Amino acid sequence: YKVSKAREDLPEPDNPVITTSWLRGRSRLIFFRLCVRAPRILMQFMPGTVGCTKPANIRDFSCIQYSNIINMKHTSDSMTPLERRSSMGLAGIYGLRMLGLFIILPVLALYATERLPGGENHVLVGIALGAYGLTQAILQIPAGWMSDHYGRKPIIYGGLLLFAIGSFIAASANDIYWVIAGRAIQGAGAINAAVMALAADLTREEVRTKAMAMIGITIGITFAISLVLSPMLYQTIDVPGIFVLTGVMALLAMLFVAFVIPNPAITRFHSGSGASSKRLGDVLRNKDLLRLDFGIFSLHAILMSVFMQVPFVLKNNGLEVAQHWQVYLPVMLLALILMVPPIIVAEKKAKMKQVVMGSIALAALGQLLLMLMQGSVWGVLLSLLMFFTAFNVLEATLPSMISKIAPL
Repeated sequence: YKVSKAREDLPEPDNPVITTSWLRGRSRLIFFRLCVRAPRILMQFMPGTVGCTKPANIRDFSCIQYSNIINMKHTSDSMTPLERRSSMGLAGIYGLRMLGLFIILPVLALYATERLPGGENHVLVGIALGAYGLTQAILQIPAGWMSDHYGRKPIIYGGLLLFAIGSFIAASANDIYWVIAGRAIQGAGAINAAVMALAADLTREEVRTKAMAMIGITIGITFAISLVLSPMLYQTIDVPGIFVLTGVMALLAMLFVAFVIPNPAITRFHSGSGASSKRLGDVLRNKDLLRLDFGIFSLHAILMSVFMQVPFVLKNNGLEVAQHWQVYLPVMLLALILMVPPIIVAEKKAKMKQVVMGSIALAALGQLLLMLMQGSVWGVLLSLLMFFTAFNVLEATLPSMISKIAPL
């Protein structure tokens, strides 16, 4: 038989296909008409009982494995709708945990000192501020191990329930000790590791970095929003109301996990988001990791100390608690903008160590300025801007350095 040399712009071949077999000719006629009429179509051939060869008159032709068709393997670097929904939903759950940590920081010290029995002891107030993060840090790895054995969602449900219980205990507290207990129970619901592992279960490796980036962005946005909303909420619903609000949000989040977040088909261990008991000794003996761990610990300890003094300093300068957002809002917006150039330099120019050391120096300078200029609102604003710019840079770079140094 022969095939006509029809041009691409002709709707039909000039000459019909001539064959000696009517049945074979008709089938091949249909095949070649399709090829001529749609010459740019991507033909994908399933090799099986016959070979896979490129027809002469098909411009773009590729062979794929039959198993890939059966499994419907998605090889694009873009997220599927299911992956996008899962990532955004888990980022929201993660953000809720950070909201419980951050939203109370600007107002708890003032509330405890002025209105709670035992609040005159600033050591106890500091414990109330830090108890959440302390219990969360202690239970994070055990909760991650449990999620490997019992499933991600059961651990997330349990963590959110503990978070809600702790919130309601703190809301009903009549002295500083019950606030400490409530904050500790809040932090005991350590779901961060389980959320990260579930995000890894529900996303392909090609797009997993995007999912983790969504979670990281959510943390930063939650932190900024919390500092602005907290003084406003303090004026309207008071500190007990803020605790109740976070408890109700935790219960709603449980429904969100149940009905919005899909169940993973298989729960796997992921070296990038899971914890291996076999490598724990290697991690604890790694001096570089220990130095970075101490750096993150110190950074958050300084953050707690900032909110042990700044609310009082602002109030002494004539700003009521409801007006503190007027300081926090411009500081956080500018700090988010100013953090971008150092991070770009650290990543693109391979100046990570220099950027980290510079940020540490900037944070120390901001603390020194805060100590020397407590009598001026503008001085406090400038010192907070310096500290939170350094804080944001370190919050982004230190975990990045850990991920590069940590043994897989």
